[in-house]
Amino acid sequence: MKLLLIISYVLTLPLMLYYVYILQSQKDQGLYTGYTSDLKKRFKEHNEGKSLAAKPFRPYKLIFYEAFLGRIDAKRREIYLKGGYGRKTIKSMLDKYFKVKI
Repeated sequence: MKLLLIISYVLTLPLMLYYVYILQSQKDQGLYTGYTSDLKKRFKEHNEGKSLAAKPFRPYKLIFYEAFLGRIDAKRREIYLKGGYGRKTIKSMLDKYFKVKI
């Protein structure tokens, strides 16, 4: 009975998603990778210049995102994508996009 109550409780909790995203600068075509729990808000902040690292390269276009159920998983994916193998992964995942757009 306790297990049923726990499952019932968990199923009623609001779903919290974390997003790993890739933005492309429309100024220099550079890529910016990050993670957040509110993708729309974060995208808006980037384009309004509220991110100091990304501010000089505005405006941005969202070209890719992934959703995760856990913050730690999203952070790990962000770190991976910012590394050498991750950059190769991005190039592979978005190969057709880069061939058409850039």
